[in-house]
Amino acid sequence: MNRPEHVVIIGAGITGALTAHALLEAGVAVTVLEAREKGSGSSSRSAACIRQQFSTPATVRAMVHSVRYFETFAERMGSAPGDGQALVQNGYLFLHSKSGEGPERWAKAQATVAMQQTNGLSDVETLSPGALAERFPHVDSSALSGATFCPTDGFLHPDVVYMEGFRRVEELGGVLRQNCPVMDGVFDASGRLSAVRTAAGEEFAADIFINATNAWAPRLSKRLGGVELPINPLKRYLYFVHRGGNVTGDELNNWPMTITPSRAYCRPENADQLLAGWAHAAEPEPEFAWTDQDLIEPPFFHKSGLDNYGFQLWMQLAEALPAVGEFSGIEATTAGYYAVTPDHNPILGFDPKQPALMHAAGFSGHGAMMGPFTASVTTQMALAGETLPLVDIDGSTVDISDLLVGRAFAKGEGMVI
Repeated sequence: MNRPEHVVIIGAGITGALTAHALLEAGVAVTVLEAREKGSGSSSRSAACIRQQFSTPATVRAMVHSVRYFETFAERMGSAPGDGQALVQNGYLFLHSKSGEGPERWAKAQATVAMQQTNGLSDVETLSPGALAERFPHVDSSALSGATFCPTDGFLHPDVVYMEGFRRVEELGGVLRQNCPVMDGVFDASGRLSAVRTAAGEEFAADIFINATNAWAPRLSKRLGGVELPINPLKRYLYFVHRGGNVTGDELNNWPMTITPSRAYCRPENADQLLAGWAHAAEPEPEFAWTDQDLIEPPFFHKSGLDNYGFQLWMQLAEALPAVGEFSGIEATTAGYYAVTPDHNPILGFDPKQPALMHAAGFSGHGAMMGPFTASVTTQMALAGETLPLVDIDGSTVDISDLLVGRAFAKGEGMVI
């Protein structure tokens, strides 16, 4: 396949914005089609955390690249002063218990830190209970084996990423069409996808079409003649807990993203609110409607009595972070969908059935943080015209075989929140 002249990206979230930007900088014309408004899918409903502490070497390398990218995001996008600050680096703190499976997990965590350091994450470290208590006095370390911490991890402002991203995309000559849902494909005599057709009947021709719709990716692949993607949309909930007790706003703002031994997690949203989440067993919803994203079922609504999931989450956090138990209460519940694969790694590359279709989806809750890496990989593949098991990331060759479309799902990501 020759170098593409025009690429159509379907999905105007963080992945779509950064991939469009990368292709335009490579000299490829880009049109982005979005069913609603930019960022109105998972990107605007994300916890937007960003970490480099993963258990898959390729993902560690990917996230080191992504953090470096977001550190210079404003400069890359040519943002006006104060408009492009996308990254807050409060760090990520993983806590490990002394009881139950805690010691085994702690042993694995220490080995994982060594692997992470080997793969370019030089500032990740292990903390003993004593060091943890000294560094983070709001954490109760008495029942912990230890913790891992990386100070360059943190969280994103997703609206800054997609708003500034698409501003720059349009400055570079890219086209963004909103409220333009793709309904099906147009195929040539050989069955190759040659254009996509929208609900309004418009057709957009291109050399390559990139499926960047994440939780919607399986249904779009089917419409465009692609393979059945092993992606399950799972509902996830976020809670906003208002500060109280003796914690000041400045103190709260400096707390790291903290993952307790039960995998309940929290991070500062601002000086007065803690954003919190906790994964739960959920049934896939492959046919979810657009409005289902914001539907809060009664068991998960924070005003549904003391048995609601948010209250239980709050109590879980208070066990590890006693000061949180003195907070004023949960102020809001939000929801959205994770696009979960069997191994919690994304699906990247050209569709095995449809050679003009690429997939960049299935991020399993990591789509926002992986955006720069995804954009780089997808652009390299688009320019090469084929799925690449080896890609260049910051001048080094990275094996991404464990992230490619059609893989066997033999090596799963072990650090899933």
